[in-house]
Amino acid sequence: MTSIAITGAAGNVGREAVDAFPDDDHELTLFSHSETEDLDATPLEITDREEFLDALDGQDVLIHLAANPSPRAEWDEVSGPNVDGVYNTFEAAAENGLERVVFASSNHAVNMKNTVSGIRPESTVGTPEIVRPADPTDPDTYYGVTKVFGEAMGSYYANRHGFDVVNLRIGWLLTRDELRQECRERDASGERYARAMWLSPDDCRRLLNAAATTALDGSPLIAHGISDNSERFLSLSETMQSLAYRPQDDAEAVLSDDSSGRDGLDSP
Repeated sequence: MTSIAITGAAGNVGREAVDAFPDDDHELTLFSHSETEDLDATPLEITDREEFLDALDGQDVLIHLAANPSPRAEWDEVSGPNVDGVYNTFEAAAENGLERVVFASSNHAVNMKNTVSGIRPESTVGTPEIVRPADPTDPDTYYGVTKVFGEAMGSYYANRHGFDVVNLRIGWLLTRDELRQECRERDASGERYARAMWLSPDDCRRLLNAAATTALDGSPLIAHGISDNSERFLSLSETMQSLAYRPQDDAEAVLSDDSSGRDGLDSP
């Protein structure tokens, strides 16, 4: 049985991660920034290096989701959790001999050239060029800069210490109803972004399971974490090949059928 630690387990992506792994195959250890009544998670301050080192004792895989997730945050708000915390993440993984770290990067690491005047991170203008995992990074915010830093740190530790690293550029996790609402309330560039970056809850679980369990041909690996959206510009072919990720949902299908039901709860 594989032991998987999840930081940021109380967040939106973290809660999908909790449901992404069959109980009989994996043993999950959950960490969150603070105590939560509805989740059996241990409080963990990721900027405390010694605390992080102790927390990963006996773990095989780490899915690191804990961060300040705001694309509009100022530097002082993200530098602690998203920079110091990321160093502590990889150092704790190395010290504890983990087999793999899945680092939650973001589409904001590569989104600057597609935003409105470079100042609206959740927007897409014109006809964006296809972005492939091997293309140069292009952060659109301080938040995006910290995700580029995390990808670089993952590359360093994968090559220096020899464990697997998956840098997962996660899109925009929304339920179907949330996707419809965002697209109704946004202008054209905002709606275009939502259609391109949507990650459904079901596909999120498939993605996280694949990132944590699929045998890799090489490491570090950069993967794109979105659904099979007709209007996407983050390339999925490399991720589908390297992780055997098979997304099932498409924002276009959801938005063209307002009568579609609530999100399914199928397993990865």
